[in-house]
Amino acid sequence: MSTFAKRIRARGFTLVELLVVIAIIAILAGILLPALSKARARAEGIACLNNTRQLLLAWQLYADEHDGRLPYNLGMNGSPASRTNINWVNNVMTWGATPGTLDSDNTNTATITSASLGPYIGSVTSIFSCPSDRTLSDRQREAGWDRRIRSYSMNAMVGNAGAFIIGGVNVNNLGYKQFFKITQIQQPAEIFVFLDEHPDSIDDGYFINKDAPSTSGAAYAGSSVAADEWTDLPASYHNRATAFSFADGHATLHRWLKATTIRPPAPHAANLPIQIPATPADGQADFDWVMGHMSIEN
Repeated sequence: MSTFAKRIRARGFTLVELLVVIAIIAILAGILLPALSKARARAEGIACLNNTRQLLLAWQLYADEHDGRLPYNLGMNGSPASRTNINWVNNVMTWGATPGTLDSDNTNTATITSASLGPYIGSVTSIFSCPSDRTLSDRQREAGWDRRIRSYSMNAMVGNAGAFIIGGVNVNNLGYKQFFKITQIQQPAEIFVFLDEHPDSIDDGYFINKDAPSTSGAAYAGSSVAADEWTDLPASYHNRATAFSFADGHATLHRWLKATTIRPPAPHAANLPIQIPATPADGQADFDWVMGHMSIEN
């Protein structure tokens, strides 16, 4: 052993040497941690895409076994009487805001496995949850929850929407075609079926947005749609992007252009509904992309 090494071994590190080592570690951490974070985010985005593909496959299998008819896609965020297992899922997500309540719909996997897509998922309920979706209310975290069971919703213009259908038309979007059978989707690569929805608007499994009619007077329940409106909002967990799966079987991440489309993934953060002025600078481009891939105009 050299004289220098013996001297170092005898006296240990000085304070300056320790500070230099700590500084080097901090620099390396600063370089590596963002890269690791991005790698994790990419992996979660890929897993989310795979989930939407698996849901799409179950949706296609259901149609195959029901003479081409698509699963029911009902708006169920009203009275408890609207709940039914004929729907593709049978739960309504909440934040448990009422004192003393923690709604079991957020955690009860039977609301998935007993619903109409249940037989086609092989009891693998994890495909209903995006790995990036960890949003919970304070009360839910205090109860020891780590996540809710569903992150995905179905395009409201795909499937039988029950009471929202009058004369074969969805009253929420009178100018657009409602698809009841898989053969009615003539451009399946352009029509999305599943997406990861913003945790504050996800409630039921029915993803709807309202396009203002070209003429006045289109109304439902006494109120007309005066302007294009984000009624529900896509999630943006994946670097400002949302996972979509389409009726032809492919899935993709779509990145949003406008900051107004992106709301923090937190309780009461979506501030819906959002009416959109008809100018590209105010978020119309994102809304138009969603409407253009929900359905086709009648």
